Amino acid sequence: MKRQWLAGWPWQTVEAINAGLCKEKKALHKPTSDGYEPAQKLWEKSRARELTLRETLEICRRCHKLAPFCFYNGNTFAAVGRTLILDLLAKMPPDTAHSFRGVVGHYIAGTVGDDELDAALKFLD
Repeated sequence: MKRQWLAGWPWQTVEAINAGLCKEKKALHKPTSDGYEPAQKLWEKSRARELTLRETLEICRRCHKLAPFCFYNGNTFAAVGRTLILDLLAKMPPDTAHSFRGVVGHYIAGTVGDDELDAALKFLD
């Protein structure tokens, strides 16, 4: 199922999420010199594209790894990914939804790999 998963997510929204996380934790919200521009370009280029959910989550993961912000990159992009799947979670039994949400967040943050994500995505078939 391909769709424009990121169409409603301009980069400014991603920045606002990171700013909010940093404010909450009293951390510096600032773009990095190396990762900010490449992540922003990848994100904005991807917004207009029709993507599978897997491709979309991979973009979130890649942006996290590019580290566009000084702090909370993983939390920022995991929050986006978990929000993107809310409509899918609503159709799942609670225990499955909880597990799926966790795998999505951990995949984006880089703490689980492709195999775990692929297994979780099978629930959508």
